[in-house]
Amino acid sequence: MIYSAEQQYVDEEKYPGATVLIGNVKMIHAGAVLTCKQALFYQKENFFKALEDVVVNQGDTIIQTSDYLDYDANFKQALSWGNVVLKDSEMTLTSDTLQFDRLNQKLYYQSYATIKDKTNTLKSKNGNYYLETKKFTATTRVTVVNPEHNLVSNHLDYYTDSGLTYLYGPSTITNTENENKIYCERGFYNTKTDISYFVKNAKLYLKERTVEGDSLYYDKKKGFASATNNIQVIDTVKNFVTRGNYAEIFENNDSLFIIKRAVAISIVEQDSTFIHGDTLLVTGIPEKRIVRTYHNVKIFKSDLQGKCDSIHTDQASGITKMFKDPVLWSDGNQITGDTIHLLSDIVTEKLDSLKVLHNAFIVSKDSLSLNDFNQIKGRNMFGKFLKNKLNNLLVKGNAESVYYNRNEETDSIETITKEISSNIEFTLKKGQITTIKYLKTSEGKTYPPSLFPEEDRILKGFVWRENEQPKTKESIFRKDNNKKPPQKSDKEVLKPLLINDPKINDLKKNRTATSYNKD
Repeated sequence: MIYSAEQQYVDEEKYPGATVLIGNVKMIHAGAVLTCKQALFYQKENFFKALEDVVVNQGDTIIQTSDYLDYDANFKQALSWGNVVLKDSEMTLTSDTLQFDRLNQKLYYQSYATIKDKTNTLKSKNGNYYLETKKFTATTRVTVVNPEHNLVSNHLDYYTDSGLTYLYGPSTITNTENENKIYCERGFYNTKTDISYFVKNAKLYLKERTVEGDSLYYDKKKGFASATNNIQVIDTVKNFVTRGNYAEIFENNDSLFIIKRAVAISIVEQDSTFIHGDTLLVTGIPEKRIVRTYHNVKIFKSDLQGKCDSIHTDQASGITKMFKDPVLWSDGNQITGDTIHLLSDIVTEKLDSLKVLHNAFIVSKDSLSLNDFNQIKGRNMFGKFLKNKLNNLLVKGNAESVYYNRNEETDSIETITKEISSNIEFTLKKGQITTIKYLKTSEGKTYPPSLFPEEDRILKGFVWRENEQPKTKESIFRKDNNKKPPQKSDKEVLKPLLINDPKINDLKKNRTATSYNKD
């Protein structure tokens, strides 16, 4: 150690073992130069105590000022306190107390410090700064602030040269412009590019959505986010949730798509509707939001289930359209057609009405028989829901029906009616037809069960698809075989039939061909 001063003296009574240095004090040790107005030098301990206007220069990289400084030359350890300011090429650190381990080129503090670089201002109660790697490890009440964001954490690593931040504890990043937030417990954030990636308990709070996932990538400037595994996107305007294992969100376009076990969940009065498909696409602002679900679509609700290839839902109009071989199951009824529309009340979001367009067909199994089916078919069908139950149906165009009339007292079939009319209106209660009204001239006949023609038991186009019905919310993820699901055999459906009757055999062949071509 080399030192100099304008005045030097020894006062063993007042400063035992020390040399008192006064005026333009200068100390040089291992590449560092210290200046101050006064100092005490303990030569035996190789210890230097600087007082008043202390300045330390370490090469061209570090300049530090403080009111006081203790320096142990043996271990190259410095303790500064009182208005401490340290600067290097990347940042400025201010604190009340700062320790400097020159041996390991490490700074550390335990009573709050503020670090400013070209991009950010970092504050924390405890922290370490590694001069060689330009890395801060900050813990306890950490904040990183710039004009565009505010980061709060309990533990992070921050690199002053690159602006990279690595988060290791509960952390929240808030966009100061639009108040979007990100929460995570482990992740990475580039404060210069606003690109982040989080891998533990990640949540992104956008203006109208909350996004959660096992991992989350977010590019704030592009307004793009992607999430992987156990994703949940909550629409904070509508009671609407989407889930899956991969999602992409386009913030500026108000859109997102989800794949891999994708499911949309609508909640109305504690009863959820689950819609699953290979791909889920949500577009538009909340007032004009469109939800599209593509391929292998299945629907589950406690009182309504469905299946089709694709679904289009316009939340503004409350219309849900089912395309390509759609089928609905409601209160024991199976409904099919070329296209099915479900209409909801846009205020209450409850089911209001139903449209089945082209080749409309509704079937219900008789309550006591495995082989008897009530059937109604026509060109188009229009239904009305009451408390989420089908209350009435209007079949328009080429209407046909086969209906089993029961004696309520004996609970036995009294008659079977086969009817043909242009339009037929039905009233239902608990899924069963209670009244029938023929709106135009009809032709048909009512038979006692023993005299009902067997060939009329099944209307053309009949297919019983019960084994395709998702009966639990978990079953919507079950993949159906590409082949036609096994239908109830002719022998079971038409029993008892005269198998050797040529007309019956023709009926069987036609029905079988129709069934397989339908799917």
